[in-house]
Amino acid sequence: MALQNADTTTVQGTAIAEEAVAVHHSGQPTPAQVLSWLPKDATPAQQDSAIRANIKIEPPTYSSRPDTLGTPSTRPDLDTFTLSKPQWHGKSLVQKDSVYKPEVIAWRQGVGGDPVPYSIAGDNVVTSMLLGCFVIAMVAIAQSKQFILRQAKNFFYVPRSKTTEISETSNELRFQFFLMLQTCLLFSLIFFYAVHDFAGQTFVIDQYLVIGAFTGVIAAYFLVKILAYWLVGWVFFDKKNTLQWIKAFLFLVATEGVLIYPLAMFMAYFDLESESAVIYASIVLLLSKLLCFYKTYIIFFHQKGVFLQNILYFCALEIVPGIALWGVLVMACSYLKINF
Repeated sequence: MALQNADTTTVQGTAIAEEAVAVHHSGQPTPAQVLSWLPKDATPAQQDSAIRANIKIEPPTYSSRPDTLGTPSTRPDLDTFTLSKPQWHGKSLVQKDSVYKPEVIAWRQGVGGDPVPYSIAGDNVVTSMLLGCFVIAMVAIAQSKQFILRQAKNFFYVPRSKTTEISETSNELRFQFFLMLQTCLLFSLIFFYAVHDFAGQTFVIDQYLVIGAFTGVIAAYFLVKILAYWLVGWVFFDKKNTLQWIKAFLFLVATEGVLIYPLAMFMAYFDLESESAVIYASIVLLLSKLLCFYKTYIIFFHQKGVFLQNILYFCALEIVPGIALWGVLVMACSYLKINF
């Protein structure tokens, strides 16, 4: 008896499935059925034409029911009284809109494409920063032209102890400070470009915060170097010579920012190869270090006639901090990147 009931259930289930298939075939065919009628080498255009020819999409029928999203309120409606809606109600949660049809199902047409990769040339914030750096540099050079020429002229001369120093004005110091900040920002941008090109890394925070972190690290590097120059000069050298060297160092840092600005522009907008950028930046840094070595010699060690002490001073306050800066930047990059 149980076997007979099981057979009856199976027969009934098969009949229901056949009836559902018959009902389905009585309407329009499915896209899979239409595609099965075509040969295997049918092009996408032929497949689309066949589906359009065999499947008809009926126009949507919009609902004529009243809006049910109104909420009860204690204020009367501004419209005139009608029997088709409540007398006391508030505004609809969804405002009247000719394109809002909740009964029509919306879906994405076509296939979603790949997202556009990040491009430095298309970044408006980076473009604004580079443009701001250009404006600041031009204003600083125009307003402090005599100061810059005087610094460049006195850089290669041996300072004399009885020479009267010309003090800088507040505007000259302010513009030199802005040029130093520009140098920090441009070095951080170039390092960010190099990391993006060589490693293609994705960071855990926004790229602007990454650039800001690199800028802060480089600014802290220059600040620590100035403090180290002052401390060493206070212990071993004369105060006047130490002040001359710090002014010369600030001038060199500002000059580095002016020289590497074209490099940042070419890397951002002209797809300059990273290898060429590294060579250019290395040449700028090498010239800067050679000028530092020369200036420290003529300020601190020229009258004493010693050369080994200058090498020790240069290695301790130029080479070692530079290596430490590189290590800190690499470490910060490894902490901020996404490790898959």
